[in-house]
This record gives sequence, C-alpha cells and structure tokens, in this order.
Amino acid sequence: MDINGKELEHGIIQGGMGVGVSLSELAGNVAREGCMGVISSVNIGFKEPDFLTNPFEANIRALKKHIQRAKEISQGNGLIGVNIMVAVSHYEETVKAAISAGADAIISGAGLPLNLAELVKGSKTLFAPIVSSKRAAMLLCKTFIKKAGSLPDFIVIEGHKAGGHLGFSAKDLDADTCQPNLQILQEVKEVIKPFEDEFKKTIRIFLGGGIFDGKDMAEAIKAGADGVQIGTRFIATRECDADDVFKQVIVDSKLDDIRIIKSPVGMPARAIHTPLLENLEKGKTFFAKKCNSCLTACPKGENIPYCISRALISAVEGNREEGLFFCGENAWRVNDIVTVKELIDELLTDYNNSLANA
Repeated sequence: MDINGKELEHGIIQGGMGVGVSLSELAGNVAREGCMGVISSVNIGFKEPDFLTNPFEANIRALKKHIQRAKEISQGNGLIGVNIMVAVSHYEETVKAAISAGADAIISGAGLPLNLAELVKGSKTLFAPIVSSKRAAMLLCKTFIKKAGSLPDFIVIEGHKAGGHLGFSAKDLDADTCQPNLQILQEVKEVIKPFEDEFKKTIRIFLGGGIFDGKDMAEAIKAGADGVQIGTRFIATRECDADDVFKQVIVDSKLDDIRIIKSPVGMPARAIHTPLLENLEKGKTFFAKKCNSCLTACPKGENIPYCISRALISAVEGNREEGLFFCGENAWRVNDIVTVKELIDELLTDYNNSLANA
C-alpha cells in the first residue's frame, strides 16, 4: 500500500499506547514485519534520570532515542509512527522533535490537531488525525486546507470499543448508543471524497477500536477501509515495552473487569478494574499532589483523585496495586502472550482466509 510515497506492506497500524507501553522495542518489531509500528510520546522520558525535575527535556531526549532505536530494529521495513496527543504540554515542540528524528508519520488525537498540517509542512513525515466522527474529519480537512493547503495522508478512525481515552460521551458509552465503527467509516469516506477529488489525492483510512482478529480486519477492508489499527493485542506480545505484569493483567482479565472510568482529564476512558480503581471507588486518593503538568486539560494538585501519569507509569512498570491499566473492550479475549511475528502472521492468515471464504 502506498501512502503518499511511503510503502506499507500490510494494512496494520499498531496503536500508540502510553505511558511507555509502545516504545521502540514494540514499534520496531511491528515495523520489521511490514506494518506501522507506533511509539507513544506521552511522558516517554519517564525512565530518564531527570524526568521529575526536567520532564520536557527528558521527554524530547527519550523520543529521539526511541525513534532511532525503532528504525534500527525495523531493519528498513515498514514504517515508524509517533502518536502525539493534542492534550499534552509542549505539543508543537514534540511534533517538531519527532520530525527531526526521522519519524515516518505523526498520528494525533485526544483533541483536534488543528495545526498539525502546518507543523509537518515541508517535511517528509506523513500526518494523520484520529477522529471518531464525520464532523471531526470534515472540520480537520477544511482547517488543514485553510492553514497549510494540504490534506492528511491518512486518517485513523477510533471507534467506541477502543482503549484508553475515548472520543465519545460518557452518556452514549453507558447507554451503548455510540455510532458503530462501519457507520463512522462510511460517513467519513463520504465527507472526505470531495476533498480528495479537488486535490487529486487519496486519503487512506485505518479503522480502529475493537479490531481483534483477521475477520474484523477483513470486514473493515471490505467496507472500504485501507487497513486497521490494533492496540490491545500488541500489549500481550513478548516485544511489548511494558512489564510482564501488565501483559499478564491483560491475559487474566475477564469480561466484567473491563470498565468505563472517568479520567482526571475529564474524558471517559476504558481500563481494567484493578486495585487502584477499586480503592478510588472507596474514596481513596493517590499521587494527587505530585504534578509535572504533562496534560494541559488535567486539573492540578488537590483537585484530582490521582495523577493519571503516575498511575500509568506504575502500570507499565508492573505495579498491579497502584497501576492504571488501559485496554480495549476485547482485552478479555486475549489468552496468551505471543511474539509480534506470531500475532501479525495470525492476523494476516485469518484475514486471507476470511476473504477466501466470503
């Protein structure tokens, strides 16, 4: 598949998962199999010695190191993307750092990346917004044209079954009235077509949120997607950068463990019910007064029940008691920890079999 001059052998994007879940080891190995491996930039420098005292420089330094390392691991195969949340502090500086370090693509959500086209303009880096509706897709295309005279190279649709922060209202999530993935896909395709025709450019679309196996991938592509984004299943791989405890929490999870929670940043999110969430339900608070201002939308100090950054870091470091374990809706279906190659081979085999039997 050609994405504006860059070749992707398989239509699979590994979702960017922070803090520290998808770094260079995971992203590099995914790319080596001909897919797009994605590094999450959010607090990527949490292992740097000066992270607590100088988080901005620690994060930029670590981001550049992980992009370089991922490219080394990929051996020239696939593509290396970076997921950069709009809601993070120093968004523009992070985008520019990723470009200078040689990222093949910037994928941006958790808000509308209205200035992303301007930041990427003149570089060889592809750019893609994450959307959950046709309205967002149309607004972003209009804005990119107005500000930079360009359209995104691809769009990632994240449906309501995704993990982490969600682009849907808590009311719709609770009532199960969110738009289905395939409906959003069709509507996004319809609203971007006039832009594609005007600029004579193909905007690739990748569908994510609840994509679990090759059958889901085949269904998405038959419905008009160019590929899929898969996050949670890549956590349960040998090469995932998270501690083995995190991977086992995914494997051990049951259907009833998957919960919609209210994040300190004010958005609904999906996570596994572990001791942190259980204690929060009892009114306990954690990490509330230790803030490094990593997210612009997050209230500070005593106004929050816990620091989401430290809770996510605790999870990736294997602290089951105090960690926040984000996951997609289908996490409970993951039964084993496998290699990246085994997972991608399984996905492609099931995909091809589904097409053959259609």
